Amino acid sequence: MKKIILLLIVLPILGNAQKIDFDKKLKELGIELYPPTPAMGSYVKVVRTGNLLFFAGHGPTRADNTHIQGKVGKDLTLEQGREAAKQTGIALLSTLKAEVGNLNKVKRIIKVLGMVNCTDTFYDQPKVINGFSDLMVAVFGEKGKHARSAVGMYMLPSNIAVEIEMVVEVED
Repeated sequence: MKKIILLLIVLPILGNAQKIDFDKKLKELGIELYPPTPAMGSYVKVVRTGNLLFFAGHGPTRADNTHIQGKVGKDLTLEQGREAAKQTGIALLSTLKAEVGNLNKVKRIIKVLGMVNCTDTFYDQPKVINGFSDLMVAVFGEKGKHARSAVGMYMLPSNIAVEIEMVVEVED
């Protein structure tokens, strides 16, 4: 009898639990998405198979279509590299929203490959890519936590500071 009474009390509370509106969360964080730029070659920016979205590498593209460029450890500090990774996250979220229409369809950020344009003596690639990972958790909470690799590269296209690929699971 006590279990039934407890369920009668708890179920209405759980049923009224508010879902997080991820688009609204972006506004609260002061982040504005923008129309993504087209792919720069014979590929597409995202491929969907079932409920999985596979994103091509994105760089730190701003809304005005300029990029954060340079090598971390030479031209850019660690903090500037983190900002480049965060900006890359914004670029990826812009493509994601354009693809699915509503960020509330995101079930989980699954896998991320972060590449950092850096010197051969820079060893903090994971700290740079934390700029991206921290953004995903700030926006999506637990759904934003993902498996990840963070590696250093001698050079990235157009001398961009960071390039990131990701895999996202979405609802039907």
